[in-house]
Amino acid sequence: MSWEQAWLAYHCVVNYEDASYFEAIYTLESGKIIDNALEELRLATNKMFGKSIAIERSMPQKGICLMLIEEISLNEAGYKIERKNNLIFLSANTQIGLLYAVFALLRLAACKESLSDIHLVSVPGKEFRMLNHWDNMDGSIERGYSGNSFFFKNQKIEVNERTKDYARLLASIGINATVINNVNVRAEATDFITEPYLKQLRVLSDLFESYGVKLFLSLNYAACIDIGGITTADPLDKTVISWWEERMELVYQHIPTLGGFLVKADSEGRPGPFTYKRNQADGANMLARAIAPYQGIIIWRCFVYNCQQDWRDKKIDRARAAYDYFYDLDGEFLENVILQIKNGPIDFQVREPFMPLFGKLKKTNHMMEVQIAQEYTGQQIDLCYLIPWFKELLTSRTYCGEDKDTIADLLEGKCCNHKGRGIVAVANTGNDENWTGHDLAAANFYGFGRMAWDSKLSPEEIVKEWISQTFSDKREVVMVLTKLLMMSWPVYEKYTAPLGVGFMVTPSNHYGPNIDGYEYSKWGTYHRADHFGIGVDRSLKGTGYASLYNPPLAMQYEYADTCPDELLLFFHHVDYNHILHNGKTVLQHIYDTHFEGAKKVEEMLSMWEQLKESISPEKYERTLIRFQQQRNNAKEWCDQINSYFYRKSGIADQHQRPIY
Repeated sequence: MSWEQAWLAYHCVVNYEDASYFEAIYTLESGKIIDNALEELRLATNKMFGKSIAIERSMPQKGICLMLIEEISLNEAGYKIERKNNLIFLSANTQIGLLYAVFALLRLAACKESLSDIHLVSVPGKEFRMLNHWDNMDGSIERGYSGNSFFFKNQKIEVNERTKDYARLLASIGINATVINNVNVRAEATDFITEPYLKQLRVLSDLFESYGVKLFLSLNYAACIDIGGITTADPLDKTVISWWEERMELVYQHIPTLGGFLVKADSEGRPGPFTYKRNQADGANMLARAIAPYQGIIIWRCFVYNCQQDWRDKKIDRARAAYDYFYDLDGEFLENVILQIKNGPIDFQVREPFMPLFGKLKKTNHMMEVQIAQEYTGQQIDLCYLIPWFKELLTSRTYCGEDKDTIADLLEGKCCNHKGRGIVAVANTGNDENWTGHDLAAANFYGFGRMAWDSKLSPEEIVKEWISQTFSDKREVVMVLTKLLMMSWPVYEKYTAPLGVGFMVTPSNHYGPNIDGYEYSKWGTYHRADHFGIGVDRSLKGTGYASLYNPPLAMQYEYADTCPDELLLFFHHVDYNHILHNGKTVLQHIYDTHFEGAKKVEEMLSMWEQLKESISPEKYERTLIRFQQQRNNAKEWCDQINSYFYRKSGIADQHQRPIY
């Protein structure tokens, strides 16, 4: 199967005033990463400017120079790009820093940015900038919307030109770690830590290392039972401890560069420490001790909750689970354990508050998990550019009592005793020729990497970069696509679950509306709508979840009158006639936003049709089909939501629009 090059297509760049710098390269450095940097420069120069770039043995009169330096402020991954006379100097402390500098220079050239006065210093704020793939050994992808896996096929690991191009894409946006297999470790994936698979994984790890990407694997916590023949996975059992110590020694004999393991335990039917009446620190630390001699890291997911909830019980709250299980263990985890905490307390919804563990954990390494696979945000059928949402999360204040108290500050180690370690996204890729199913969904892939590197970048700035590199730098194309992408998340929010209440999706599949689909289930994702009102009471009179935040957020969320409208139904059960801060009743807001959202999707389709002559026929037709599907989906959401609440409440739309 063939595939496209996404934002590394290196389209022809005409009338670029600084193209003459791309005549010669000079460097004294050597190594696999340097080789890849030089190869990238040669490839891009040929494609963008139609010429070959020479590798010089002495300093050229004009060209590009790659140099290793010693400058503490650049850390391990930072770089500098500056012009001195007729030379563009790329400098860094490490080879990977130089590779990042090369990709940055090529990005500037593709976007026709001037190099005449350039003095760029760029250092990533976050230590870990990671992807999690939910790929299975049979080639399927859990919550995958872009074809099948390019890592696995027929129970075998694939290492080929596509995996190399994948590594290039990651390095180009600064992603430095990846987990290639599903966190729900099933069947043959449990055997990754056995010799038949370790040899091929070493090949993949070596490839990734040459692009500065650290390989991690998802680990079956119960592997000692499944492949070890032990009858227990109790983390305090000496036999279990010995088995894991021997297993980690074997793994690192074969893959000495392995970053470590991602573990999901005690959730959605998976076994874990709770199975043996132990706490989460017991389980994580047992593995951490076994991997410590090899400088390995255990990433322990905080997505732990009892999935046997009774919908009748209004005091049990899935939203509380991660906080209740992990807050009291702060300081109990070993230094080579990182807790991976979802951005919100439910499950990657289009709107939910950030997890209260952010700003509360002061003694435990942790990072934030987001999802660019659009499980609940349109599944790469509906356009939903998520980077504005992530930006809002990252700039949210935690009120942890320090001067630098945003989530971005935390993840960059600027507060909370420097325990923030980075950010991770559930990936949206597959073996579709365009990588992400929806051509425009690649903006989330690119945008995540850029924002993970530099949280100060604006979503609009990021998307314009991506458009210029992927489609065209023509003014009309950039303007229309920027508008389309920037409006897409608010529009999606308008026509789906209102005011932060979440879910209302088709069970299991999670695409399209089913308002009561999960209302009486065990999963704890309720909206509690009745004849009089809607929403979940998470005040002190309800589940008490609002009180878990630092003040003043706890006080703000505690009362319906002070709670932000966009989160009202997450925190409160209110009457349909409750007046929002915008002056509308809750019910009229629901009617208005859903009609407006459906109408906006019609506008988005028309905007795309304007670009027919400016987009390649293949990309145009693929994306047109998606917009037509989105139009149908938005109409279905609009009509079902509005009809549902009209029938529940008996209150008519003020504007007398069609409701069924």
